[in-house]
Order: sequence, then structure tokens, then C-alpha cells
Amino acid sequence: MKKEASATSTDRQSLLPKTPAHQAVYTKMRDAVLFGDLAPGQPITIQGLTTMLNAGMTPVREAIRKLTAEGALEMQGNRRASVPVLDLHTLEQLEFMRLNLEPELAFRATSHISDGHIAQLTQIDDNLNNAIAAGDISGYLRLNHAFHTTLYAIAQAPILAQSAGALWLRFGPSLRVVCGRFGTSNLPDKHAELLDALKQGNAEAARAATAEDILQGMIQVRAALSEDAAAR
Repeated sequence: MKKEASATSTDRQSLLPKTPAHQAVYTKMRDAVLFGDLAPGQPITIQGLTTMLNAGMTPVREAIRKLTAEGALEMQGNRRASVPVLDLHTLEQLEFMRLNLEPELAFRATSHISDGHIAQLTQIDDNLNNAIAAGDISGYLRLNHAFHTTLYAIAQAPILAQSAGALWLRFGPSLRVVCGRFGTSNLPDKHAELLDALKQGNAEAARAATAEDILQGMIQVRAALSEDAAAR
């Protein structure tokens, strides 16, 4: 009987839906762009990506096509692509869009927030603070992204949240460059103020804290881009 029960459990697991190969490859490539594992301007080839991701040519090509359509990659010819190098003009547009989308998502999330959500966001932020203290750039980038995407999902505004995610793909690689240059000691973090606003159910304060968090991060990216422009 025990053997039958074990077999049944195994059979049930085998029936669980698996992530399609092309989706898994896309997710890995998106994260490599988002968290700066692929540096802006770094040329990448299909063959190089298949090796890096241990994936087949077809899902890699599909992932490149999708990320190019999303503006996260640009084709360079000769089967090469690269992460776009952010310039000040593009940064200004990203800042405008982020300031119009993300504070609104925080505002809307306040109406749907629960104690469980607060606990989840607080845990993510505690881990993020530990990453900052340890100088863990990769950890900071991933946890900062997790904090914002978790909050925005609570807003129950999927079109706005999806649009915000697309913007993160555009500026995320440059944020990694900033972190690599200046370290984690002066990274922006208005999450404590944001969490306080969410706990109090103060939607306007949540909106303001999110806008402040975005502005601080954009100031650092702009400073780095200005330095690079002056050096050229």
C-alpha cells in the first residue's frame, strides 16, 4: 500500500504543468538584462547565449526577439545583440513615465494592502537592508525589484504594473552600473517611509514616498551618465 501511495504522489507531480522551454529561457535572459548580468553595450551572440543559458537555439532566438520588441535589447547585425546604452534623453523619458506610473500603483495598493502583505514587504525590505550593509549589489538589485513588483501586484492594476515592469527593463542595467561604481552605501531606500504609509493606510503618503524613492535612484543614474558623457 505504501508503494502505491508513493507512486500516486509521483504521478501527481508529473501531472503538474511545466514551464515551457521558451518561457524559461526568456525569464533567464530578462533577469540577466534587468539585473545587469549583461552590461549595457556588451555584444552578445546567439551562440554565446545558448552556452550561458544551456539552452537551444530556437528558444534563445525567441527570447531575443521578444526582448528586442520590449526595448531591452537591440540588434547589432551579424547575429549580435546588445543591451542599449542609456543616455540622458532616454533617462528623462523613463523618469517621466516612472513618476506617473509607480506612485499611482503604490496609491492604489494602499486600498488592497493586508497585514500579510505588510509582513511580506517588510521581510523583503529587511533582506534588502542586509544586502546593502553587506555590499551585496546583486542581492540589492533583486530584492529592490522584488519589493516594488510585490507592491505593484497588490494594486490590482495589471496594465499599469506590466508597463512599470517594461520601464524597469530599460533602466535596470544602468542601475547595476551605478551600484558597481559607487557601491551600496549610498543607494536610495525610501521603503521605510513607504511601509509606514501603507500601515497607516495613507495613500497620498505612499504615493509621495514612492516618487521620492524613484527620484533618488534617477539622480544617481543621471550623475553617472553625466560623468560618462563628460569623459568622452
